[in-house]
Amino acid sequence: MKVRIKFSKKGIMKFIGHLDMMRYFQKAFRRSGIDISYSQGFSPHQLISFAAPLGVGLTSLGEYMDIMMGTGMNSRKMAELLNAQMVEGVEILSCRQIEDETKHSNAMAILAAADYEVFFKDPEFFDRDMEMSFRAFMEQSHIPTVRKTKKGQREIDLKNLIYKWDIKDGHIFMRLATGSVDNLKPEFVIETFLQSLGKNAELSALDICRLEMYAKAEDGSFISLEDLGKDIP
Repeated sequence: MKVRIKFSKKGIMKFIGHLDMMRYFQKAFRRSGIDISYSQGFSPHQLISFAAPLGVGLTSLGEYMDIMMGTGMNSRKMAELLNAQMVEGVEILSCRQIEDETKHSNAMAILAAADYEVFFKDPEFFDRDMEMSFRAFMEQSHIPTVRKTKKGQREIDLKNLIYKWDIKDGHIFMRLATGSVDNLKPEFVIETFLQSLGKNAELSALDICRLEMYAKAEDGSFISLEDLGKDIP
């Protein structure tokens, strides 16, 4: 049985990197007594895969991992067992069964977009004039820039990778392309915006929270990875 687990990562846990989080969950599964499946061979490992690594310094209300289980378990009971092993800052939000061998069975492969909330720790920096400048920046028909890749520099149009955005109470909301094909980080959008004004800001000057992750439906709409599964009775 394949199960998709949604969890949050907040507080001081934002400073824990992806590899350490993987090891943390491996220990949590062993201690919880959940019947997680292992790979075959000389070095068996738990069958766990994360939808997308979260950058160090970012918090999240919508992280996902897929696991394989030998025997099923009630969704609520499974969440309770795992939460009993969680440290402060990490909470299991849901456990949902995913139909195996379907196009939705691999969160990493189907991931297409993610929602982010960004705000500057110094509210005076993102004042009314800065907000108006950001609106003008995002409302351009094209936002050309250059991004460094493993193969060198590549020209891209940010406009094609920003699906939705808004500003409310000084917080910037963005839905950005995310996944193995196209992947746009919110800090890169902010960095590009500030560079257009001749300014700069360190990541430490921002608070960024990933709110949700999505797959793309056949009609072009976005559906959360959680909604692709069903509760286990």
